[in-house]
Amino acid sequence: MALYCPRPATGALLGGHSCGVSGNGGIVVASAARVTPPPAKMEEGRLERPRWSGETPLSQLVGALISFKPLYSVMKLASRQVIISTAEKSNIPWRDMAREILESDVHKEFERIRDPSVVYPDYYLNPFHAYDDGNLSWLAAAEAEAATMSIAKRAIPEASTVEEANKIVRGNWLTAIEQHHLKYSGNCEINDILDVGCSVGVSTRFLAERFPSAKATGLDLSPYFLAVAEYKEKKIKRKNPIRWVHANGEATGLPSKSFDLVSLAYVCHECPARAIIGLVEEAFRLLRPGGTIALTDNSVNFFFLTFTQELSPVLFTLLKSTEPFLDEYYLLDLEETMREAGFVNVNTILTDPRHRTVTATVPL
Repeated sequence: MALYCPRPATGALLGGHSCGVSGNGGIVVASAARVTPPPAKMEEGRLERPRWSGETPLSQLVGALISFKPLYSVMKLASRQVIISTAEKSNIPWRDMAREILESDVHKEFERIRDPSVVYPDYYLNPFHAYDDGNLSWLAAAEAEAATMSIAKRAIPEASTVEEANKIVRGNWLTAIEQHHLKYSGNCEINDILDVGCSVGVSTRFLAERFPSAKATGLDLSPYFLAVAEYKEKKIKRKNPIRWVHANGEATGLPSKSFDLVSLAYVCHECPARAIIGLVEEAFRLLRPGGTIALTDNSVNFFFLTFTQELSPVLFTLLKSTEPFLDEYYLLDLEETMREAGFVNVNTILTDPRHRTVTATVPL
């Protein structure tokens, strides 16, 4: 099943207005105001994973470079500079957005949200995303939304604005979830949603807006991220305010069979394989019969990887210096992991040129 990504049409916002299923099973996201021309079909790539991942000689060389501490420090700084400059070239006001959060009273939310009994896994305490304290810092939390906006713009570079790219990326992802649940849930309604690894709540808010009658919960290991999420949510009026939970997604402490949809958006590539398995198993425990799990993340064997083979290994050395678990993510068979946890109806769909969405169902 292949998903179509419409080419932007002048004056039309794509991805979130109306959705349909194409004749060959692909989802088409189109504007309600205008019918867009037939979009180009996304193609599968030629390789199972990038050459710089796994156990290839290039991957081992990249790993050796990263493990050399003095060079790692330089790569980390260079990677950060590339990320920020790339975002700002796409009209994402990275520094301004971060400054607004850091100079606000967001700190007041921290103690209300933080659960002091939470035990952090060892992998979560390492430097990550070019932050020495990983996700456990105010700077990481302040910059998270700008980083999320960059994901959408890189995925849909032809979009005229970041907002348009976000509508396409998020609209395709939400439609894939909706279509899967409609097909396999046995007419179970989505009343309770859990967004695991919700960060500062961007994906949680999209879920809450697509399913306004449902009660949405955002869960994350970083109280800094959750403080920002709550700070932003307080500015929004909605029928069912989002609830934020500080917990480990592998052992949430939430009641079994208490959700109809569990989502993990751009989480798995940031985790070692053992953690991904734990997240999937916990999602199975939390879902009611007929419930849907939806994992959206980097594509493993689609068009994006075909394209990235041709890019300089230097760029991916910088990337891997800030993403320590990419190799484990690319080597793990995510679909089989879901089946082993007990899920059925496992489906993978390319929801934009860079990302896949994997959906599955808890047996009825």
